[in-house]
Amino acid sequence: MAQPTGQALHPDVSAMREKWPPEKDETMKDSEARAASGVAPEARLRPRLSRRKTLLAPGCASLAASGVAAFLIFGPLTVGVCSATTDAPSEPAKSVALLNVQFLNDHEDLEPTTSAERARLALITSLFKAKLEASGRYTFVSIPADTAAKISAGPEVGACGGCEFGYGKALGADYAAWIVVQKVSDLILNINVYMADVAAKKVAFVHSVDIRGDTDESWTRGITYLVKNYLLPAP
Repeated sequence: MAQPTGQALHPDVSAMREKWPPEKDETMKDSEARAASGVAPEARLRPRLSRRKTLLAPGCASLAASGVAAFLIFGPLTVGVCSATTDAPSEPAKSVALLNVQFLNDHEDLEPTTSAERARLALITSLFKAKLEASGRYTFVSIPADTAAKISAGPEVGACGGCEFGYGKALGADYAAWIVVQKVSDLILNINVYMADVAAKKVAFVHSVDIRGDTDESWTRGITYLVKNYLLPAP
Protein backbone atom coordinates (compact mmCIF):
# COMPACT_ATOMS: atom_id res chain seq x y z
CA MET A 1 0.00 0.00 0.00
CA ALA A 2 1.39 3.40 -0.93
CA GLN A 3 2.46 5.66 1.93
CA PRO A 4 0.12 8.65 2.34
CA THR A 5 1.64 12.10 1.90
CA GLY A 6 1.08 15.22 3.95
CA GLN A 7 1.96 15.90 7.56
CA ALA A 8 -1.61 15.55 8.83
CA LEU A 9 -1.86 11.99 7.51
CA HIS A 10 1.24 10.66 9.30
CA PRO A 11 0.14 8.83 12.50
CA ASP A 12 2.06 9.13 15.73
CA VAL A 13 4.04 5.85 15.82
CA SER A 14 4.53 5.89 19.57
CA ALA A 15 0.77 6.39 20.06
CA MET A 16 0.03 3.44 17.80
CA ARG A 17 2.35 1.23 19.80
CA GLU A 18 0.59 2.16 23.04
CA LYS A 19 -2.79 1.58 21.47
CA TRP A 20 -2.02 -1.73 19.92
CA PRO A 21 0.55 -3.60 22.02
CA PRO A 22 1.91 -6.84 20.56
CA GLU A 23 -0.06 -9.88 21.47
CA LYS A 24 1.43 -12.33 23.90
CA ASP A 25 0.55 -15.96 24.13
CA GLU A 26 0.64 -16.48 27.87
CA THR A 27 -0.90 -19.92 27.68
CA MET A 28 1.95 -21.59 25.93
CA LYS A 29 5.75 -21.76 25.99
CA ASP A 30 7.57 -23.96 23.51
CA SER A 31 10.62 -25.89 24.71
CA GLU A 32 13.11 -27.51 22.39
CA ALA A 33 13.68 -31.25 22.86
CA ARG A 34 17.29 -32.23 23.61
CA ALA A 35 18.13 -33.66 20.20
CA ALA A 36 16.03 -32.40 17.35
CA SER A 37 16.51 -31.81 13.69
CA GLY A 38 13.50 -30.20 12.02
CA VAL A 39 11.81 -31.74 9.02
CA ALA A 40 11.38 -28.73 6.87
CA PRO A 41 10.31 -28.52 3.25
CA GLU A 42 12.93 -27.58 0.69
CA ALA A 43 12.97 -23.90 -0.01
CA ARG A 44 11.71 -22.88 -3.41
CA LEU A 45 14.24 -21.60 -5.88
CA ARG A 46 13.55 -17.99 -6.65
CA PRO A 47 15.41 -16.47 -9.57
CA ARG A 48 17.04 -13.15 -8.91
CA LEU A 49 15.90 -10.53 -11.35
CA SER A 50 18.39 -7.72 -11.97
CA ARG A 51 17.19 -4.18 -12.39
CA ARG A 52 18.95 -2.30 -15.14
CA LYS A 53 18.97 1.43 -15.68
CA THR A 54 19.89 2.77 -19.07
CA LEU A 55 21.27 6.29 -18.92
CA LEU A 56 20.59 8.17 -22.13
CA ALA A 57 22.55 11.35 -22.83
CA PRO A 58 22.56 13.64 -25.86
CA GLY A 59 24.92 12.42 -28.51
CA CYS A 60 24.83 8.81 -27.25
CA ALA A 61 22.41 7.38 -29.77
CA SER A 62 24.51 4.25 -30.30
CA LEU A 63 24.52 3.49 -26.56
CA ALA A 64 20.75 3.92 -26.41
CA ALA A 65 20.32 1.60 -29.38
CA SER A 66 22.53 -1.01 -27.69
CA GLY A 67 20.44 -0.77 -24.54
CA VAL A 68 17.21 -1.30 -26.45
CA ALA A 69 18.73 -4.24 -28.31
CA ALA A 70 19.89 -5.82 -25.05
CA PHE A 71 16.41 -5.47 -23.60
CA LEU A 72 14.81 -7.04 -26.63
CA ILE A 73 17.25 -9.95 -26.54
CA PHE A 74 17.51 -10.67 -22.84
CA GLY A 75 14.08 -9.56 -21.66
CA PRO A 76 12.22 -12.62 -23.01
CA LEU A 77 14.97 -14.90 -21.67
CA THR A 78 14.49 -13.56 -18.14
CA VAL A 79 10.75 -14.09 -18.32
CA GLY A 80 11.34 -17.58 -19.63
CA VAL A 81 13.51 -18.45 -16.61
CA CYS A 82 10.81 -17.20 -14.23
CA SER A 83 8.12 -19.22 -15.96
CA ALA A 84 10.21 -22.38 -15.94
CA THR A 85 10.91 -22.02 -12.23
CA THR A 86 7.29 -21.26 -11.38
CA ASP A 87 6.02 -24.20 -13.38
CA ALA A 88 8.50 -26.67 -11.86
CA PRO A 89 6.71 -29.57 -10.12
CA SER A 90 6.73 -29.56 -6.31
CA GLU A 91 8.22 -32.36 -4.23
CA PRO A 92 5.95 -35.42 -3.88
CA ALA A 93 4.20 -35.81 -0.55
CA LYS A 94 5.90 -38.02 2.05
CA SER A 95 3.91 -40.89 3.54
CA VAL A 96 3.52 -41.06 7.32
CA ALA A 97 2.42 -43.89 9.60
CA LEU A 98 1.04 -42.37 12.81
CA LEU A 99 1.65 -45.35 15.07
CA ASN A 100 -0.02 -44.15 18.24
CA VAL A 101 -0.83 -41.26 20.57
CA GLN A 102 0.17 -41.87 24.17
CA PHE A 103 -1.04 -40.22 27.37
CA LEU A 104 1.30 -40.16 30.35
CA ASN A 105 -0.55 -39.22 33.52
CA ASP A 106 2.02 -38.54 36.23
CA HIS A 107 -0.64 -38.94 38.94
CA GLU A 108 -2.75 -41.76 37.55
CA ASP A 109 -3.11 -43.31 41.02
CA LEU A 110 -4.52 -40.10 42.51
CA GLU A 111 -6.29 -38.62 39.48
CA PRO A 112 -7.17 -41.37 36.97
CA THR A 113 -7.33 -40.47 33.28
CA THR A 114 -10.79 -39.20 32.38
CA SER A 115 -12.96 -39.93 29.37
CA ALA A 116 -12.59 -36.27 28.38
CA GLU A 117 -8.82 -36.67 28.22
CA ARG A 118 -9.16 -39.79 26.07
CA ALA A 119 -11.43 -37.80 23.75
CA ARG A 120 -8.79 -35.07 23.53
CA LEU A 121 -6.23 -37.63 22.37
CA ALA A 122 -8.54 -38.45 19.48
CA LEU A 123 -9.07 -34.73 18.87
CA ILE A 124 -5.39 -33.85 18.47
CA THR A 125 -4.83 -37.00 16.39
CA SER A 126 -7.42 -35.78 13.88
CA LEU A 127 -6.03 -32.24 13.91
CA PHE A 128 -2.46 -33.47 13.40
CA LYS A 129 -3.43 -35.55 10.37
CA ALA A 130 -5.68 -32.89 8.88
CA LYS A 131 -3.08 -30.12 9.07
CA LEU A 132 -0.27 -32.20 7.60
CA GLU A 133 -2.44 -33.47 4.75
CA ALA A 134 -3.78 -29.97 4.04
CA SER A 135 -0.20 -28.76 3.54
CA GLY A 136 0.24 -31.15 0.61
CA ARG A 137 3.59 -32.26 2.03
CA TYR A 138 2.41 -35.41 3.79
CA THR A 139 -0.10 -38.23 3.41
CA PHE A 140 -1.01 -40.87 5.98
CA VAL A 141 -1.02 -44.62 5.46
CA SER A 142 -3.70 -46.86 6.93
CA ILE A 143 -2.72 -49.14 9.81
CA PRO A 144 -4.39 -52.57 9.78
CA ALA A 145 -6.27 -53.64 12.91
CA ASP A 146 -3.84 -56.44 13.74
CA THR A 147 -0.84 -54.10 13.49
CA ALA A 148 -2.60 -51.49 15.63
CA ALA A 149 -3.34 -54.15 18.25
CA LYS A 150 0.30 -55.24 18.27
CA ILE A 151 1.44 -51.63 18.73
CA SER A 152 -1.02 -51.09 21.57
CA ALA A 153 0.16 -54.25 23.33
CA GLY A 154 3.58 -52.62 23.76
CA PRO A 155 6.28 -51.92 24.40
CA GLU A 156 5.65 -48.21 23.91
CA VAL A 157 6.74 -46.74 20.61
CA GLY A 158 9.88 -44.72 21.14
CA ALA A 159 11.06 -47.01 23.91
CA CYS A 160 10.92 -50.31 22.07
CA GLY A 161 14.43 -50.61 20.71
CA GLY A 162 13.61 -49.13 17.30
CA CYS A 163 10.35 -50.98 16.63
CA GLU A 164 9.00 -47.80 15.02
CA PHE A 165 11.33 -48.33 12.06
CA GLY A 166 10.12 -51.89 11.61
CA TYR A 167 6.47 -50.83 11.73
CA GLY A 168 7.10 -47.99 9.31
CA LYS A 169 8.86 -50.26 6.83
CA ALA A 170 6.13 -52.90 7.03
CA LEU A 171 3.51 -50.22 6.37
CA GLY A 172 5.45 -48.77 3.43
CA ALA A 173 5.79 -45.33 5.02
CA ASP A 174 8.54 -42.75 4.63
CA TYR A 175 8.11 -41.65 8.24
CA ALA A 176 6.88 -43.30 11.42
CA ALA A 177 5.29 -40.80 13.81
CA TRP A 178 3.94 -40.84 17.33
CA ILE A 179 2.65 -38.28 19.81
CA VAL A 180 3.08 -38.25 23.58
CA VAL A 181 0.99 -36.03 25.86
CA GLN A 182 2.29 -35.78 29.40
CA LYS A 183 0.08 -34.52 32.20
CA VAL A 184 2.07 -33.12 35.11
CA SER A 185 -1.01 -31.58 36.72
CA ASP A 186 -4.37 -30.12 35.72
CA LEU A 187 -2.54 -26.89 34.93
CA ILE A 188 0.71 -28.12 33.37
CA LEU A 189 0.85 -30.48 30.37
CA ASN A 190 3.12 -30.89 27.36
CA ILE A 191 2.64 -32.27 23.86
CA ASN A 192 5.53 -34.03 22.15
CA VAL A 193 5.65 -34.98 18.46
CA TYR A 194 8.17 -37.44 17.00
CA MET A 195 8.81 -38.35 13.37
CA ALA A 196 11.37 -41.00 12.42
CA ASP A 197 12.89 -41.40 8.96
CA VAL A 198 12.27 -45.06 8.20
CA ALA A 199 14.93 -45.45 5.50
CA ALA A 200 17.62 -43.61 7.47
CA LYS A 201 16.60 -45.27 10.74
CA LYS A 202 16.85 -42.10 12.76
CA VAL A 203 14.50 -39.61 14.39
CA ALA A 204 14.19 -36.74 11.94
CA PHE A 205 11.91 -34.45 13.96
CA VAL A 206 11.09 -34.08 17.64
CA HIS A 207 9.57 -31.07 19.34
CA SER A 208 7.62 -30.27 22.47
CA VAL A 209 5.28 -27.49 23.58
CA ASP A 210 4.00 -26.75 27.06
CA ILE A 211 0.32 -25.97 27.49
CA ARG A 212 -1.58 -24.47 30.40
CA GLY A 213 -4.87 -26.05 31.32
CA ASP A 214 -6.38 -29.48 30.70
CA THR A 215 -9.07 -28.37 28.25
CA ASP A 216 -10.10 -28.95 24.66
CA GLU A 217 -8.95 -25.41 23.81
CA SER A 218 -5.47 -25.73 25.32
CA TRP A 219 -4.83 -29.10 23.67
CA THR A 220 -6.05 -27.78 20.31
CA ARG A 221 -3.93 -24.65 20.53
CA GLY A 222 -0.91 -26.69 21.58
CA ILE A 223 -0.90 -29.13 18.65
CA THR A 224 -1.79 -26.34 16.20
CA TYR A 225 1.07 -24.15 17.42
CA LEU A 226 3.60 -26.98 17.22
CA VAL A 227 2.63 -28.04 13.71
CA LYS A 228 2.41 -24.51 12.30
CA ASN A 229 5.63 -23.15 13.77
CA TYR A 230 7.94 -26.17 13.80
CA LEU A 231 6.76 -29.00 11.58
CA LEU A 232 5.26 -26.88 8.80
CA PRO A 233 7.04 -23.54 9.01
CA ALA A 234 6.36 -21.07 6.24
CA PRO A 235 8.94 -21.29 3.43
